[in-house]
Amino acid sequence: MDRFVRTKKYNEKWIKENSMGPNPLWLLEDLCSKLKLDEGMRVLDMGCGKALTSIFLAKEYGVNVWANDLWISPTDNLKRIKEAGVEELVYPIKAEAHALPYAEEFFDAIVSVDSYHYFGTDEIYFPWYYHKLAKKGSQIAIVVPGLTREFENKLPDGIQAVWEPEMYTWHSADWWKYHWEKTGLVDIEFAGFIPDGKKLWIASDCDQELLKRDYEDYLTFVLLVARKK
Repeated sequence: MDRFVRTKKYNEKWIKENSMGPNPLWLLEDLCSKLKLDEGMRVLDMGCGKALTSIFLAKEYGVNVWANDLWISPTDNLKRIKEAGVEELVYPIKAEAHALPYAEEFFDAIVSVDSYHYFGTDEIYFPWYYHKLAKKGSQIAIVVPGLTREFENKLPDGIQAVWEPEMYTWHSADWWKYHWEKTGLVDIEFAGFIPDGKKLWIASDCDQELLKRDYEDYLTFVLLVARKK
């Protein structure tokens, strides 16, 4: 994990205690390597969980972050934000993905780490809701659990016994690329896999039984970056 120079600045125990899945700062650091974030920009961190990613964005890039999550109390997130010393840059919000309280074209960038698949596979979500929040010419980017390639007709035998229905929202980079590109609203700048995605997943100590049964190496993390036309 030597490439995560920025993440190394943060306490490992703090990251582990406040993560809701695989290490979100590893995922975000790889995502940010594809983005242009300038100090003072307005950034939506969609599905921020316990606001670790929002804190990271504020501290590392000096951007203003709207830390949006449905499941975690904004009061609890504010406590973590204050403890990190970025309460002037990070604004905790509780809002459902289809009822976001933001003006159209308000954000200079939108990011989502390990959450977009919960609501974004819907065919109408991106064109009807999500892209409208970004300014013209701005970047919209996600990291999601995904597949190196789509399944052929049925689940692989190894993972079938531990597969959960919500995991069908996991798709390949090509699937996600087409999902956004076909709307005609964005240009895709990058659609691919996080390097050593499965190794990162294993190292995060999450979903171990599922990953162990992934004999055919389907599981990884997909990274998608688009620019609004």
